[in-house]
Amino acid sequence: MKTLYISCDMGVAGDMLSAALFELFDDREALLRELNDLQIPHVRYEAETVSKCGVSGTQMHVYADDEEESEEMHEHHHHHHEEEHHHHHDGHHHSHNGMHGIAHIVKDHISASEKVKNDVMNVYQIIAEAESHVHGVEVSDIHFHEVGTADAIADITAVCYMLEKLQVEEIIASPIHVGQGTVKCAHGILPVPAPATAQILKGVPIYSKENIVGELCTPTGAALLKYFVKSFKAMPPMTVEKIGQGMGKKDFTQINCLRVFFGTSPDLEDQVVELSCNVDDMTGEEIGYALGKLMENGALDAFTVPIGMKKGRPGIMIHAVCRENKKLQILQTLFRNTSTIGVRETVKNRYVLDRVLEKKDTEFGEVRYKRSFGYGAERIKYEYDDLSAIAEKTGLSLREILSRIEKE
Repeated sequence: MKTLYISCDMGVAGDMLSAALFELFDDREALLRELNDLQIPHVRYEAETVSKCGVSGTQMHVYADDEEESEEMHEHHHHHHEEEHHHHHDGHHHSHNGMHGIAHIVKDHISASEKVKNDVMNVYQIIAEAESHVHGVEVSDIHFHEVGTADAIADITAVCYMLEKLQVEEIIASPIHVGQGTVKCAHGILPVPAPATAQILKGVPIYSKENIVGELCTPTGAALLKYFVKSFKAMPPMTVEKIGQGMGKKDFTQINCLRVFFGTSPDLEDQVVELSCNVDDMTGEEIGYALGKLMENGALDAFTVPIGMKKGRPGIMIHAVCRENKKLQILQTLFRNTSTIGVRETVKNRYVLDRVLEKKDTEFGEVRYKRSFGYGAERIKYEYDDLSAIAEKTGLSLREILSRIEKE
């Protein structure tokens, strides 16, 4: 599984995340041309290699009408999102765009896939909903200032575009360092994290450190993580292939850098719930029907084991394996479709091989097969539906078809 881990030791902002992802690509000049070919109105991307604390990384610059707003200018032009300051550059254009205006730019101008465009709009939706809650207005009435301008759209679009290009299957991030202190915005002096950022980060583990004063997590960065990240935790076991380092604009006592780790986690550990019950008064047909209903309702597996019960009666133990979020549904299915009056629960770790579905050209035409790998093992299994369709068409047995395919 292709895995991306984002280390937020110094928070997260859109430009830092795009710079870190940029470093994961071998041909960065070609990628930069692709970003500039996205045709975002008034926007031009540039990437600069910089060094902080003796460590080399990338800063991503976005120029709107060939100008990049200075830190000094930016201190006086904040927006409803209280966008920062310490390492972001959200706005040369100060037009106020609502979601309709953002959608017009994204849908009608940006030259990217529909998935990228939808991802960009979904990130903006998260920001808009946070602003709506903070300011007590409808989402449709939210107006974006800097975060709605061309260069800010560029940050979000660059991240969405590169994530699609990397074909990441799982994104995990560390708890987010949000900083501390206060921040200037259009509404005055506000605490860190700013209200919109805090609203976006509800449900996400965050923290601050006494020795770092300033806003480290911007609304744009928070929304990107909220949308893309599956879970916030320490780095899982993974084989790291590439590391990207996106540098912030300001300097602190700690290196102002966002690191991303890209690689694979083929040995997947998965926690599941196993529910079981004993019955001795159901027919084989009833048990078979119950197993089918369990699978229909989200069980990963359902099976029976013959057992001896009280007073020497033979019985059947029914097992259903599911994920935690399907537990209630499986419990209801067990009670509705079996004669049991009690169900036991066991939480277990499950270890599975990674699986990919691939195709092979054969004398019978295209045949799909599932390739499973991990833990030093690899195996291939051809899809039964494809083999049975060939058998129906040719009159050959499954065994003969499989033998001829494997010889090829």
